[in-house]
Amino acid sequence: MTEHPKKNEKLAIRLSDILTRLNSGQKLTIKQLAQEYQTHPRTILRDFNERFSYLPIQQEGEFYFLDTRYLGQLSFSDIQNFAKLSGIRNLYPSLDISFMRELLDSRAKSIYDAKGYFFENASQFKKHFEVLSAAMKEKKQIGFLYNNESRVVEPYRLVHHHGCWYLAAVRKGELRAYRLSRITLSNVGHELSHFEPDIEILKQLENEESIWFGQEKNEVILTVHADVAQHFKQRQLLPEQNVIKELDDGSLLVSSKITHNTQLLPLVRFWIPHVKIVNPEGMQGELENQLKEYLVH
Repeated sequence: MTEHPKKNEKLAIRLSDILTRLNSGQKLTIKQLAQEYQTHPRTILRDFNERFSYLPIQQEGEFYFLDTRYLGQLSFSDIQNFAKLSGIRNLYPSLDISFMRELLDSRAKSIYDAKGYFFENASQFKKHFEVLSAAMKEKKQIGFLYNNESRVVEPYRLVHHHGCWYLAAVRKGELRAYRLSRITLSNVGHELSHFEPDIEILKQLENEESIWFGQEKNEVILTVHADVAQHFKQRQLLPEQNVIKELDDGSLLVSSKITHNTQLLPLVRFWIPHVKIVNPEGMQGELENQLKEYLVH
């Protein structure tokens, strides 16, 4: 690898490459990988401690390698699933076999790049992953402190959403999302029992795009100025975005479905003055009042 990567490393390519090499039985060192990808050793160490934390990776001295029982068992679908879980799947147009082979070709490093992609530091959640995944496999309730308050829930799934990890769990008959960074594992004073996962809950988890589970969604209508219309036609920039109509002047009438204003207002602020909330009228007023308060203070 003779080319010098830019400051922001080619994340998806590097992770897929390392994963493939581990799967083939190679023993890798932090120093070696840092030199090959021309990045800081701390970046590679973060890959192993955070992004590959779910894998049965062993370490002997300076060498990292995959548990021999799992060698060769990672298929392209496993790598695709890893890309999904780590939040990098949508960085690329597809992750079929032919495209994955292209990504893993050394020449791809001079073609593809990934910049400014946010990831929560997941190394702190290693114990959370172990305990919560064990409870899910055993179909057993789990107790913990959430924002320093005791909770006993039925855990269903660990969800990666916009760079952060959440636990999707049922409490008092309702599916909720618990941010892992706010969970403190503990032995709460409740008897933990087994449960049978609800089929409807599982369907809901498959169909829900956000972590606002089980809450009623409201439709918001917005206008998008012609200067930025192309961005909104090319991809979904708003929650459950739908382009209703393209107007004569090139602007767009767009709808978005949300469960809470905080899902949308920060996005609209980012696109000011090109995006405006038409309905409900009160939401645009709320946004303007927030901006006025900010300017005053």
